[in-house]
This record gives sequence, C-alpha cells and structure tokens, in this order.
Amino acid sequence: MPTGQARAAWRRLLAVGERAWDGLRNLTTSSPARFAVLVFASLILVFTALLSLPAATYGERLPLADALFMAVSTICVTGLATVDVATTFTPLGLVIIFIGVNIGGMGVLTLASILGLIISKRLGLRAKLIAASDTNPLRSHGGPVNEGQAVRLGEVGQLLRTVALSTLVIEAAVAIALWPALVLAGIGPLEALWEAPFYAAMAFTNTGFTPNVGGLEPFADDYILLTILMIAVFLGSIGFPVIYALWKNVWHVKAWSLHTKLTLITTSVLFVAGAAAFLTLEYDNPGTFGSMDAWDTTFQAFFLSAMTRSGGFSVVDIGELNGSSLVVGSMLMFVGGGSASTAGGIKVTTLAVLALAVWSEAKGRQSVEVFGRRIPSDVQRVALSVVAWGATIVALSTITIAQITKAPVDEVLFDVISAFGTVGLSTGLTAELPDSAVYVQAVTIFMGRIGTVTLAAAVAASSRSQLYSLPVERPIVG
Repeated sequence: MPTGQARAAWRRLLAVGERAWDGLRNLTTSSPARFAVLVFASLILVFTALLSLPAATYGERLPLADALFMAVSTICVTGLATVDVATTFTPLGLVIIFIGVNIGGMGVLTLASILGLIISKRLGLRAKLIAASDTNPLRSHGGPVNEGQAVRLGEVGQLLRTVALSTLVIEAAVAIALWPALVLAGIGPLEALWEAPFYAAMAFTNTGFTPNVGGLEPFADDYILLTILMIAVFLGSIGFPVIYALWKNVWHVKAWSLHTKLTLITTSVLFVAGAAAFLTLEYDNPGTFGSMDAWDTTFQAFFLSAMTRSGGFSVVDIGELNGSSLVVGSMLMFVGGGSASTAGGIKVTTLAVLALAVWSEAKGRQSVEVFGRRIPSDVQRVALSVVAWGATIVALSTITIAQITKAPVDEVLFDVISAFGTVGLSTGLTAELPDSAVYVQAVTIFMGRIGTVTLAAAVAASSRSQLYSLPVERPIVG
C-alpha cells in the first residue's frame, strides 16, 4: 500500500477510535446506570473466558454454561455454584475467583463511577449524583431530601477512596485474624496463608465460596473461626456508606444519618429474629440442630441467620432444613443487606421505609416520620417499586425453573431467591440444574446484583418533565 494511502487509513482508524472513546465518555456522564450494567456485563464475559482456560480447572475445561454461571456468581459476589469449587478449580482458578469477587464487591455504581472517572477524567454532576445515590439510592430522586441523609457531592471522591481502602483494610484484618484460627483447626501454616485471605474476601464480599473440600463442615465446632466470619459478613452487609459514616462519627450516634440508623437497627432486628425463628423451627430436626446441645444449637441458629442475610456460608445441610425454615430463610434472603453493600436483596432500608409507611398509615399520620426526620413520598414510591420489581423477577424465575426441572417448588423458590439476593445458599438444586435452567439462574443473579433501581434507570430512555397534572380520581383499594 502506498505511503499516502496508509496514512489516510491510519487517520480514519484514529478518527473511529476517537469517536468510540468520546461515545464512551458521554455514556459515563449521561447515563452512569447504563454504564454500570455495561461494566458488569463486560466483566462477566472476561471472567467467563478466564475460567474457561484449561489451566483454571483440573481435567477438562469447564463447559460454557458452567463457566458463564461461575463468572456471574463470582462478579456478582453470589457464591452459588454448579460445580464443586474446591475440587474443580486449580490454584490459578481460585486466584481468578478471588480477584473477581473483590472487583464485584466494590459495587455496581461505585465501580462504574471509578471507571467513569478514569475515562472522562472527571465526574460530571449527574455522575456525582448517581455516585452519591450509591451512598443513599434515594438521593438522586426528586423531592426534599435532607443533606444529612446523603454524602455531599464534594465528598464523592472521598467515598470512593473509602470503598477501596476499607475493602483492603478489613479483608487484611480478617485474614490476619483467620490465619491462627485455621492453623489451630488443622490447616497447614503455608496453606493457611492462602486460605485466610481467600476466606476473608469471601466473607467480606458476602460470597461464600470455600477453597477446601467439605466447605465449613470441618470447622463446625470452631466458634472462633465462625465468629470471625460472621463479623466480616456483617461489615460487608451493612454497606460502604454506613462504614463511611461510622468511621467519621463512630461514637457520636446523634451525628449518624437516618440511613445509617435504619440500616443498623433493621439489620440487628432481622439477625435476632431470624436466629429465634431457626432455633424454634429446627431444634428437634435430626438433620440439622437435633443432635446438638443447647449452646451449639443457639450459636448455629445465629450463624445461619447471619448467612441467610447474604453471607452464603453454611455448616448444616440446607437441604435438610424443614420447609418452614426454608420459608424463613427465603424471607431473610429476599431482604438482604444494606444499600451500596456487598449484600444483595431489596435492602434493609427498603424494608424499613415500607414498615414505617404502613405504621404511619395505620396511625392515620399524614407523613412518615422517624428519628425527628420526615421520609418524603418519592422515597416510599421507590421502595415499593424495588419490592415489586424484585418479587416479579423472583416469581418469573421460579416459574420458569420449576417448569424446566419439575423440582419441588419450595426448593426452587429458595435457590431462586438465593440467586436474586446474591446469597449463595442452596438446597442442592443449583448444582443439578440443566443448562437451560442454569442460564435462567444466571440472569436472576445478574438482575439481583445490579439492583432493580439501577436496572430501571438503565433501561429508561429518558426522564421527562410533566408541566401539567391530570384530574384526581380515587379508585377503591383493598
């Protein structure tokens, strides 16, 4: 090719690249939610390819359905698996999973904001609002929202640094605490040097993968190790905004935002209520708590309650739980953890807002008020929308998988909610799913992780202002 033609072709190639780069930059500022979905979808494809490498698994490489599902479960920090992680993946495969859960654990919008900052060299006003909404998902919506309930725009950069720093510090501290516990439990010192940070990452990101054969069953009586895992799961499930708020005002409760108070109170109530329910329903079940003494039963009830909130670790066989306990576990998993956390579900603040709205309506109050603050009506509408979308996703996935597998509905519902809430607990059904049901379960995980609010914002073409109001007419409700 002559030199002139080569230069012209090179200039055209550069022009195409610049247009594509400008389009990506515009996407980060005009629609951060869509960009977040694009980021997670791209990461899933990358990790599907990585987990498909022959060096990542023992024996034959993973089939496409299993590789895709494991990539989704890794990036979406879920912990559900169609294969045995400990016996299927080589050390390289476990390293890939370790990296993936830490990337996914940073959160959809937080990760999108960081990458958007790198691409566009700045965070636009709308992107900052979305990043602030990762601190409080209700912040970006219209209506009078008290600034004390959200991170201010100038603090977004500091919040993003806090996310990365807190992840590193907490996982390192948990790994240091786990190493002697693993050694005392019979794991070799050198092997524990790898397993400790792996367990730390799986606990803080609320994933639940285990690198050793048998999972946590060999440590069923090691209350020190299990307690450390529960603490790490709790820190990951309350959310980075709460960690940020506690770091700034750990001893000044009055300075805590309403979001922080609702998250901590609701999380604590569900933790205790869940443990009490499991204790009552499983104390005489020979397959779970029936063979344990009173202390063991109580501790394991609290551990199971913590893990059904999104932790994903299990000591007892979930498939042996009574049907009533599966229902309780499904309810806890559907709620999940805190907003902008490594946990999934509809989030505890969503439940708190709806509970407060129902209570205010029952008391005949005109507005929803708590801790000296008023929760605006648009926040209540968003909370209701999140529950409605979440219930719709769970219902459609349950119906589809139940039709494909003909499995008992209670088992299907439990595993589907575990997928939607990115929990990772399973009755054993997920590992036996045919490929068609595996893909349905993978889509459920993806939609549960990116969040119903983010998904709605991503598919919405634009927000239109309505400069008029229609006449009011009240239909009969109830």
